[in-house]
Amino acid sequence: MAKAFWVTGPAQGRIDETSNGPGSAGQADTVLVKTRFSGISRGTESLVFSNQVPESEFQTMKSPFQEGEFPYPVKYGYANVGRVTEGPEDLSGKSVFCLYPHQDEYRVPASAVIPLPEDLPESRAVLAANMETAVNGLWDAAPVVGERIAVVGLGVVGCLVAWLASQIPGTRVTAIDVNPRRRATAEALGLHFATGSENDDHDLVIHASGHSGGLETALGLCGPEARVIEMSWYGEQSVPAPLGRAFHSRRLTIRSSQVGQLNPNQRPRWAHSDRMKLALQLLTDPRLDCLISGESRFEDLPRVMASLSGHVDDPAMPSAADTLCHRIVY
Repeated sequence: MAKAFWVTGPAQGRIDETSNGPGSAGQADTVLVKTRFSGISRGTESLVFSNQVPESEFQTMKSPFQEGEFPYPVKYGYANVGRVTEGPEDLSGKSVFCLYPHQDEYRVPASAVIPLPEDLPESRAVLAANMETAVNGLWDAAPVVGERIAVVGLGVVGCLVAWLASQIPGTRVTAIDVNPRRRATAEALGLHFATGSENDDHDLVIHASGHSGGLETALGLCGPEARVIEMSWYGEQSVPAPLGRAFHSRRLTIRSSQVGQLNPNQRPRWAHSDRMKLALQLLTDPRLDCLISGESRFEDLPRVMASLSGHVDDPAMPSAADTLCHRIVY
């Protein structure tokens, strides 16, 4: 038996014993993984923990190795880094990433794990799912050389999107967040930080704040014919979109981006596993360690989630306001 974190009710969770997965020792097509770290995808996992997943999205929101059904009890998560202790010779002993929930040991098909690049530390690889989302968002946004780009909302995904976009030659990238404490992180990534912008000349604005006020800010940054890529997911929230003012006269476009599907332009040539391999390779830059704002023991995960979701004020636990990626240590 293994131990896993389960959401058991609205803003409630516990660590329970569970099966370590289908299959048995010696199966050539499976691997047994001992978890080293997992990462909390704070926005999505807070919505799951808080029972904010709309019933219409119960199927589309499933994580690859989820157990249980929404709203609860459910075992949810998708940022697991571990070492293969049993499996094919080419994977045995390797450090791997898997889209698996928070669990200390698990067995999955060998095809479900991706070995880490040699120069990627296990501790940083928990950012892989976030990097994959950022890559997909930029595929949807399709930025080009020299564009004026704003990224609104500097959570982990927003920071990664801005960092990737800033490496396109000639781009002017502004990383925007109302929280001034995000300045240090943005500057560590070589980004120009602002709490707002007076410029309304942007060709592309990417919104990743998760708040409706951020969408209003994003629309206000757009120049004529500009496009907004909406990367926030709001769960059950109704979000007002200010479609008056200059929205029509400037002929603006709002488009959603969601990591569950590949961009149509990549789909004929790329598989999901190819995208994840790219995400892992992009994480080899040590500057990205600044996106991991803290860590806790696996045993403390129920208290960590209650604090990160804003349901309790626990000074011993990470707060939603200050946390980027919170790493769980096994």
